[in-house]
Amino acid sequence: MSDRDIGLLIIALGALAILVGLIVMTGAFSWFGRLPGDIRIERGNSRVYIPLASMLLISIVLSIISAVVRRLLG
Repeated sequence: MSDRDIGLLIIALGALAILVGLIVMTGAFSWFGRLPGDIRIERGNSRVYIPLASMLLISIVLSIISAVVRRLLG
C-alpha cells in the first residue's frame, strides 16, 4: 500500500467520522442503547446498564465494514 493510498484511507475515515458525528448531533440515533435486548436496571441510587443488543449490532456492522474494506484493498 502506497503513501497515497494510506492518505486517502485516513481522509475517508475522517469524513466518515464527521458524517457520523453530524448524524448523532441531529438525534437520529436516539433509539440506539434502547434496543429490546439491552438490560437496564435502576434501583434507588444505583443504575446498571448492559447494552447486549447494541454491542451485537455494532459488532455486526463493523464486521461487514471490515469485510468490504478487505475485499476492496485485497
